[in-house]
Amino acid sequence: MSFRKLAITTIILIVASVLSIASMDLWVSYQAKGRIYTSIDQTPARHVALVLGTSKYIGKTRNPYYTYRIDAAQALYQENKVDVLLLSGDNAHRSYNEPWTMKRDMLKAGIPDEHIVLDYAGFRTLDSVIRAREVFDADEFTIVTQAFHCERALFIADHYNIDAICLAVPSPRGLAGLKIRSRETLARVKALLDIYVLDVQPKFLGPKETISVDGINTHNLAPSEAEPTSEPALKTETETEKSNTASTPDTQ
Repeated sequence: MSFRKLAITTIILIVASVLSIASMDLWVSYQAKGRIYTSIDQTPARHVALVLGTSKYIGKTRNPYYTYRIDAAQALYQENKVDVLLLSGDNAHRSYNEPWTMKRDMLKAGIPDEHIVLDYAGFRTLDSVIRAREVFDADEFTIVTQAFHCERALFIADHYNIDAICLAVPSPRGLAGLKIRSRETLARVKALLDIYVLDVQPKFLGPKETISVDGINTHNLAPSEAEPTSEPALKTETETEKSNTASTPDTQ
């Protein structure tokens, strides 16, 4: 093959790949249409809010992705839009515990402990969304995260016939926001492969621990492989900063 033909073939493959990725990105966005809300007042009331975890700090700086999610979840509860906060995140090791970090901030905001449920095995968006129904028996819920993340989470929920809506919280602007949005595009490609090709399932499931409408269940279930042997004591802000840091915000 001549250099000219090789160059043309390469360009065609690159263009086709870019168009395919762009199409998949737009498809995920389209599927979530009509189920994303940007105002708490307009968000329909539901029993459970699924708050997707991320690191609290980026280095020594507070992660705005985390702050926006926590503030919105607190407001949903305080405005009587939800009864229970299901805090789902990574508990990779004892010094990094996203659900417990979120719980600390909810308790500080005055949300009763009995209205908080922890999912220690929300290692990724797919795990968090599926476990909300399969483990915690939440038939319908409101997801709390950034708008671009809402679209992927709702796409996953729709595929598994899970009745979910999403409250979209703000995203940081500028270069950092563009970087995360670029990562999200690739995350959507992976989500499509996971669902339609690889049939990926949550890393852990386990027996149901129903979040009851009449009586809030606060067992805070986690699979034996993922749950701490006991809940960690409340840390100081400095200790939390050291144990919940990341170089980049994690959007699951």
